[in-house]
Amino acid sequence: MHPGSNKMYRDLKQRFWWTRMKREIAKYVSNVTVKADHLKPAGMLHPLNIPAWKWEDIHMDFVVGLPRTQKGYDSIWVIIDRFTKSAHFIPVKTSYTAATYAELYIARIVSLHGVPVTITSDRGSVFVSRFWEQLQKSLGTKLIHSSAYHPQTSGQVERVNQILEDMLRACVLTYSTKWDECLPLAEFAYNNSYQKSLEMAPFEALYGRRCRTPRTGRTRRASHLRARFGNTSRRASEVHTGKPKKGTVKAEKLLR
Repeated sequence: MHPGSNKMYRDLKQRFWWTRMKREIAKYVSNVTVKADHLKPAGMLHPLNIPAWKWEDIHMDFVVGLPRTQKGYDSIWVIIDRFTKSAHFIPVKTSYTAATYAELYIARIVSLHGVPVTITSDRGSVFVSRFWEQLQKSLGTKLIHSSAYHPQTSGQVERVNQILEDMLRACVLTYSTKWDECLPLAEFAYNNSYQKSLEMAPFEALYGRRCRTPRTGRTRRASHLRARFGNTSRRASEVHTGKPKKGTVKAEKLLR
């Protein structure tokens, strides 16, 4: 499973390097057999207005038809920010009511990112229910319903869904009816995957810095250990501060 040669190269080069790295990654990805059905464009592309800020304009959709987990989950609620492309993957049940979705929405989205300006979704029963519409009206959020005649309004979420489905296939093969337990890792992997249109990962676009990964932690610990053992035969330089002069601080090194 991979997100494409360019993304794979961008992610790997942060931690690894070898001769002809980019060429070999491109060759490896080109040899992978991929079903072409979901690669066909689902309509003409039309540019959407660029959001003013993070998590002000969001898209919602569902990934359905999944094996029922031991906890009863059979679908995933995908919520994506159009500005940073960061996303949340929430396990849900098809039996959930609009009130249950409202509780999840407040707990998982509003509490973290605030109230959005617009929400784009399809015309699913949940999103056109009176309860949901009244809730968003009271919060001051505008609802936009996509249609078959305007596929560009939900195309971004559909692309995320396809990436998520590819990830889940690997999870289902390994965890079967426990795919919901690896969903947080799928969300982590997606949000830390390089996006060509952003020229960075969604996590970095959202928080302004690269995400700290387990590999980063091990690298830092190794660096600290090298410094610790390398300094056993060294002596720290002693420095004291002199009087300020013209807005600066003079540091004098004590030589012995």
